[in-house]
Amino acid sequence: MHCPFCQHEDTRVIDSRVSDDGATIRRRRECEQCGERFNTFETAEIKLPAVIKNDGRREPFDDRKLRTSFDLALHKRPVSSNAVDAAMRAVIDDLRKSGEREVPSRQVGELVMRALKKLDQVAFVRFASVYRSFEDVQAFREEIERLERDLPTIEGMQIPLLGDATVSAQGKKR
Repeated sequence: MHCPFCQHEDTRVIDSRVSDDGATIRRRRECEQCGERFNTFETAEIKLPAVIKNDGRREPFDDRKLRTSFDLALHKRPVSSNAVDAAMRAVIDDLRKSGEREVPSRQVGELVMRALKKLDQVAFVRFASVYRSFEDVQAFREEIERLERDLPTIEGMQIPLLGDATVSAQGKKR
């Protein structure tokens, strides 16, 4: 590796550490000529499938667009950034494991909806309303009814919005 300070061609690794998530290795290096030290980060380069848009265009997968989708759906929702990062990794892992060279954007959207459903019900409905292009209130109602039918399976994974006790309309704990 070239030294970023003096451009000398030889540097040596002083220390290597794996990041907390196990996806990156940080290497501390020292230039043998000028003695300067610097860090490098090593990550695996994973080829993700191209995304086939609804109009037939093909685009390389863009994790920034995935992050934006999650951020918009989860705006002002009580979900930690670690949980969002884990959900994004799950979507990317599913795409990588598919083994496909190209995937329809619809498949990516379904993976995002599945991840959001586990994270936050409101975010799920927000994303679904745009993704599925709800035309009227009835479409919203049907999606919420479907979500309520699935509630027992996802209830334990949600962050409680009202704490352990529910509060009646008069403001008294029940």
